[in-house]
Amino acid sequence: MRPWIVWATGLLAYIVAVMDRTTLGVSGLDAGERFSATPSVLATFVVLQVVVYAAAQVPAGLLLDRFGSKALIVSGAALMASGQLTLAVSESLPAAIAARAVLGLGDALTFISVLRLVPHWFPTKQVPLVTQLTGICGQLGQVLSAVPFLAILGFAGWTVAYTSVAAFGVVSLLLTLVLVKDTPTGRHVPESTSSVRDTLRSVKTVWLRPGTRLGFFTHMGTQFSVTVFALMWGLPYLTVAQGLSTSAAGSLLSVSVVVAIAAGVVIGILTGRHPHRRSWLVLGIIGSNALVWTVVLALPGPAPLWLLVTLVVVISVGGPGSMVGFDFARTFNPSATLGTAQGMVNMGGFLASLLVMQAMGQILDAAGGYSFDTFRWAWTAQYAVWTLATIGILITRRKARRVMRQEQERMLLESFDARLSPGEER
Repeated sequence: MRPWIVWATGLLAYIVAVMDRTTLGVSGLDAGERFSATPSVLATFVVLQVVVYAAAQVPAGLLLDRFGSKALIVSGAALMASGQLTLAVSESLPAAIAARAVLGLGDALTFISVLRLVPHWFPTKQVPLVTQLTGICGQLGQVLSAVPFLAILGFAGWTVAYTSVAAFGVVSLLLTLVLVKDTPTGRHVPESTSSVRDTLRSVKTVWLRPGTRLGFFTHMGTQFSVTVFALMWGLPYLTVAQGLSTSAAGSLLSVSVVVAIAAGVVIGILTGRHPHRRSWLVLGIIGSNALVWTVVLALPGPAPLWLLVTLVVVISVGGPGSMVGFDFARTFNPSATLGTAQGMVNMGGFLASLLVMQAMGQILDAAGGYSFDTFRWAWTAQYAVWTLATIGILITRRKARRVMRQEQERMLLESFDARLSPGEER
């Protein structure tokens, strides 16, 4: 029971992080009025947060390998709560942008720290399933932002809504302090201390492993579309370009979470049973995302509701699909550098997300603001990322398979040598 309590407490911290991450996406129009922000400036709010998040992934992984999960989860919760509280009371654009940057830093510390708890508390055979559950259940934070937060925002206003979110983060922080331990034996102890030179060398070594880069491009190609949709441009697109009500758009975002949870279970089972087919599954997810967006964007007018539901369902599979990237990192990296590898993988999707979000903001500005036609042009920015990620997966997959074959041959040779008696020759 104790492992599940520790995991559930860490999961709650991640749920809060996802809620914090997506609150601005569902309150984007209110934020534009509060801070007198144009679409491109509004995109900067989220883009800066994602820039900080992505840039902090490798340092966060190094800190995780050094200090353990509990310290980073608590630090992340404190940073995010302070960022949301600043947003709640501020009407200054620079202060609000700085608050989102602080929130991005706290967010960067949370997810990989919760993932790191899993192999310490669960048997090896349960690790893939619990890892997948962490990713998909964490998306309940998106439901919290799309339903109760949006309801509070409409009923009580900006300050009350964002203060409530900050208070939820404080509760998560306190529970982590009381209930979470890095390992069943207590505090995390690093295997060794390293100099700055050794640390930089370790970062280079981890990145040069083909499996790490395969995970990076996997995360990049699968995760960014649904992230951009949920984090920034989904609600404005559905309401302004597609003509849905705010409540209907919020319901579609909630459908996204339900789909992600169901898809995560299926993907977890498939990757566990067919580990050598993981990259084909990833390529199928990327292809389906590109196809459904092509159908929607090719229409001369707003899409029918069933097609919008299909769009949300298909792109939502990309969230749990990106978790396969962390499975690649675990397969090809030793535990001592797993935090660093997970941080690198986690950069992929968020780097892609921030580039697409910013590009869309610039396109919307240049085209004259929010409309059906301007959004249709803006969403085409996705195709460049899908192309890059697919090429990266195909190249690194070949290299990773070569490394895996070499490792299997080495192990077979060592096993054969161990069976030889001292007087025998090969």
